[in-house]
Amino acid sequence: MKSAKRSVGTDLGLQDEEKRELHRIARTVIESRAAGKPVPRIVPAFPRLAEKFGAFVSIHKRGMLRGCIGCLTADDALHRTVEEMAEAAAFRDPRFTPVQTEELPHLELEISVLTPFVEIEDTADIQIGIHGLMIRKGNYSGLLLPQVAADRNWDTITFLEETCKKAGLSRSAWQDKETKIYVFSADVF
Repeated sequence: MKSAKRSVGTDLGLQDEEKRELHRIARTVIESRAAGKPVPRIVPAFPRLAEKFGAFVSIHKRGMLRGCIGCLTADDALHRTVEEMAEAAAFRDPRFTPVQTEELPHLELEISVLTPFVEIEDTADIQIGIHGLMIRKGNYSGLLLPQVAADRNWDTITFLEETCKKAGLSRSAWQDKETKIYVFSADVF
């Protein structure tokens, strides 16, 4: 049996200055695009930001979600992934209208850098507040970030059910032998 507690690292080792740089990059992209200006070529100041990681960018306005889009896989340099996800969250999240310039002072950005996914067989390995979940069955999949369950005070069963719901599956699909359950962690800042 794969043990999530041993297999999923929770600390990616990003330093505070690297996190600030990623926030600066995301904000620069959103502000440039909202103003109708080209996004300047961004060269990160830290080599670690050229490493490949999946990431999500969440935008909040006065405490309410305003956009959230991410890339699950580590296909590109972290700074480029954050650039792309910031632009997508601000202007292409189908649940929201594109961000306008007058909103910029009210926006808060949250970046989640993801660890690799680990398939688990025992749901007892899921740690609320530490692990995010991805559930996959056939062509359906859904993902919830680690902070979602903690912020909503969910227990493990509710977290599994809500991830199934997000995948477009029945709430009990996590119990099906054909369903794959993956955990991951995220450095959220």
